[in-house]
Amino acid sequence: MKVPGSVANLGGGFDTLGVAVQLYLRATIADVKDDGGAQLRVLKSTPPVNGVNALERAFDAIVRRTGRTAPTVFVEVTSDVPMAAGLGSSAAATVAGLRIFERLTGPVPDAMLLGAATEVEGHADNAAPALFGGLNSVLEVKDGDPVALRWAWPDDLRLVLATPAVGLATAKARAALPDGMPRADAIFNLQRVLSLVHALQHREYDRIREGVRDRWHQPARSALVPLLGDVIALDDPDVLGAFLSGAGPSVAAIARVQTAPRVNRLMTAMYARAGVEATVRILAVHEGASSAEPSERSSRVAEAGATARGRTV
Repeated sequence: MKVPGSVANLGGGFDTLGVAVQLYLRATIADVKDDGGAQLRVLKSTPPVNGVNALERAFDAIVRRTGRTAPTVFVEVTSDVPMAAGLGSSAAATVAGLRIFERLTGPVPDAMLLGAATEVEGHADNAAPALFGGLNSVLEVKDGDPVALRWAWPDDLRLVLATPAVGLATAKARAALPDGMPRADAIFNLQRVLSLVHALQHREYDRIREGVRDRWHQPARSALVPLLGDVIALDDPDVLGAFLSGAGPSVAAIARVQTAPRVNRLMTAMYARAGVEATVRILAVHEGASSAEPSERSSRVAEAGATARGRTV
């Protein structure tokens, strides 16, 4: 099965907006023991992960929420989503754990999946696109699971992402944020995030640059992210808008599909001139829910486990 990475915030949509991108974490079921253990264990992870893997924590969370009987499952994981890069690696791993649980026990309601993912992640803006694909806004409420609202992403737009070869932990990036913001700045951000969503729905691309402006989290994090200010300030007709990807240090630009290669070269040259090692990618948006369809090996193992429990997965 595969789960997409994601780009969150999109400028002023802090903890509100996220979009899935075609950069994937893949998980393969290696073995299932029908022992009622209700546990997931990662046998191998590439790249390696220290401590308890997010797949394991997500599996535990959904077991608690559903109360279902589940086996002990052993998985192997490979991921193209760089860690500590602002591209939703933790959310992708979390969603993989949930999808594996579904593969073994049957479908789980979307609201419960998003609630479990948010419990593990701490916030929903990366979890929603990893679960459902495309562009999502999220609504978190006091006494219930969060809700994902899905929006159209134009098929002729691409994200050009520069990822410096320096990690940035989400906790460190969040610690840099001020506790509050002036009312004028809050209004500024609200106006622009609504303008951005409108622009994407109606393909009004001349509004994107203004729509991704932010007066809160990006200025506070600029000292932690190489070239963030330079990329955001790019005055080039092929760059429709630029912003910090999630907590960073990846920086994203929006471009039309035909001009994205030029924007890629432009950003690559910027980082090279600054002496900052970085990987620059052109990514399309991943549409549709994360795939719970297993590999042939996963299918054989999961079906063997299901047969032992007297039901078909």
